[in-house]
Amino acid sequence: MGETLAVAMVVAVCALLLVGYPVALTLAGVSLGFAVAGAAGRVMQLSLLGALPARIFGVMTNDVLLAIPLFIFMGVMLERSRIAEELLETMGRLFGTLPGGLGFSVIIVGVLLAAAKGVVGATTVTMGLIVLPTMLRHGYDKALAAGTVAATATLAQIFPPATVLVLLGDQLSNSYQAAQLAQGNFAPQTVSVADLFAGAIIPGLVLVLLYMLYLIAIAIFFPKKSPAIAPDPAAPCGFALMRRLVAVLIAPIALILAVLGSILGGVATPTEAASVGAVGAILLATRSAGLAGLLIPVAVRTTQITSMIFLILIGATLFSLVFRGLGGDVMVERTLTNLPGGVAGATLAVMAALFVLGFVMDAFEIIFVVVPIVAPVLLQMPGVNPVWLGVMMAVNLQTSYMHPPLGPTLFYLRGVAPPEVTTRHIYLGIIPFVLIQLAMLVALWFLPGLATWLPHKLYGS
Repeated sequence: MGETLAVAMVVAVCALLLVGYPVALTLAGVSLGFAVAGAAGRVMQLSLLGALPARIFGVMTNDVLLAIPLFIFMGVMLERSRIAEELLETMGRLFGTLPGGLGFSVIIVGVLLAAAKGVVGATTVTMGLIVLPTMLRHGYDKALAAGTVAATATLAQIFPPATVLVLLGDQLSNSYQAAQLAQGNFAPQTVSVADLFAGAIIPGLVLVLLYMLYLIAIAIFFPKKSPAIAPDPAAPCGFALMRRLVAVLIAPIALILAVLGSILGGVATPTEAASVGAVGAILLATRSAGLAGLLIPVAVRTTQITSMIFLILIGATLFSLVFRGLGGDVMVERTLTNLPGGVAGATLAVMAALFVLGFVMDAFEIIFVVVPIVAPVLLQMPGVNPVWLGVMMAVNLQTSYMHPPLGPTLFYLRGVAPPEVTTRHIYLGIIPFVLIQLAMLVALWFLPGLATWLPHKLYGS
């Protein structure tokens, strides 16, 4: 009966999320209801809930998670400055006179914004307001323009220092230690957020390359969809343009190198690097837009986003506690280990489940609810590398953020897109990029070194 209640609890959460109930309250409320039902059916002890305060305290004092509000502050501060406009204007002048050149500029700017902001919503809104009208004004196909903007914005999900990677790294670290302890290893190895950052860099760059190749193919075979921009005689060119390019690029690149380089080089922890990024974002905003009037709105927005994430985490902690109390973790382990295909079959099943759950759950919810349940089981299986598994999950979650019909990025873009860009344009435009994402997952499956080579070179593990 306990396992039946565990399955019913998952179904109830998904159903209520589809109806539109708040995520954190749904997780907590459903979990409490099923805890009472489990106690009434004598398949769970309510005294198990006594562990919840200690778990919440552990979440709130987790050094790694302290990086979250700082990275969010950095992203929101950069969102409110004019850095994105300056980058797009300069890159557009550099590449715009080539067929498809404006699209290339959008991807390059998107990569820099993704690495600087680390928050998909902020990147999508910024690019949707600035980039999409520019592409349409220069004659780009509506679907292609919308798809390019949406797909590029989701790079903030995979490029360090993505908030998703920080949270995923923390959950995988706990799962990896739990898996080793279950195997009798009482001096377990660890996997860190820095490992996951290093593992995500090459797949992220490969994705950018694939996006570029797609835009090149469109420019060659369907030139009317991505026309070249007529040169502006009044715009700077030659040496003046290159000097302008260096001026607008040097500050964000320096910020990215300071944050990411300090983490990968072992000079600073993610939390310490995040504090450097927050201060750097303040300095950039001061240079680009002036700090007056920015600080308080940025602090308020940062508080709102951080509160949302941690409230979901607390609700997910209660959900996980009740799910385990009902025997759901044992059921998941038995199911995955008995699947045909062994390790490959279990991993494919989890990846398929994450993809499907992306229709109804946010990436944060999946990380907090699903990963702690399935990751310890997979990491006990032979040959499953925790960094490879984390990068596979991150790319999968990135896909869930953009695939129709419920990808959050699509709704962010719909909210800021010009009226002439319909939901149909956004859906049609994103499909090729979803296929590219799936191709990236296949490449990671057959070439795990894409995720593990750089961490091995940097840390020897």
